Amino acid sequence: MNDILIIIIRTFILYWLILTILRLMGKREVGELSLFDLVVFLLIAEVAAFALDDPKSNFVHSIIPMITLLIIQMTVSYISLKNKKFRDTMEGIPSIIIKDGIIIEKEMRKQRYNLDDLLQQLREQQIGSIQTVSYAFLEPSGNLSVFKKESEQYVYPLIIDGDIQESHLQRIGKSEKWLREELKKQLIEDEKKIFYCSYEDDSLYIQLKTSF
Repeated sequence: MNDILIIIIRTFILYWLILTILRLMGKREVGELSLFDLVVFLLIAEVAAFALDDPKSNFVHSIIPMITLLIIQMTVSYISLKNKKFRDTMEGIPSIIIKDGIIIEKEMRKQRYNLDDLLQQLREQQIGSIQTVSYAFLEPSGNLSVFKKESEQYVYPLIIDGDIQESHLQRIGKSEKWLREELKKQLIEDEKKIFYCSYEDDSLYIQLKTSF
């Protein structure tokens, strides 16, 4: 009976502790979790299960790993917020699966993403023909983002958090030299001051950082 009471008390404490940890980790849909977030969640679940499985174990020894995981996750999130390259390494970057109605087979092999998965996700978005797709991006979360040819098209960000996106420049047929010249026309010498920049309607859209 004593063990049952201990399990009930621990369950109550762990419920509120895990709920607090998840709230502190930030709001995200389950389908949008990064691989790192998923690993943290699995480890927290494993530690909680161990604490409930053995009522005679030291409960503090179960709480310490959870707090440690929270600290690690918040530290990584902070670094990711400040460093785009670190964020891409930890969370991954979107992959182009379809471009102008053509499936990029090489990228599908690289992502180990098969045609059945692609067609299923297209059907879920009420898209019956690949020919109607302008761009389809496989997100790091595994979701498929689709832009149809007759709808608003995807705009490539050229600068994110002060980092020039060279691959995006190549995709729109522009160079880093062209981008720097365009920035100079707007009296911007240092791209590190830019929070977000894109090329829309033959002109640059620029949002500067509020704090630099």
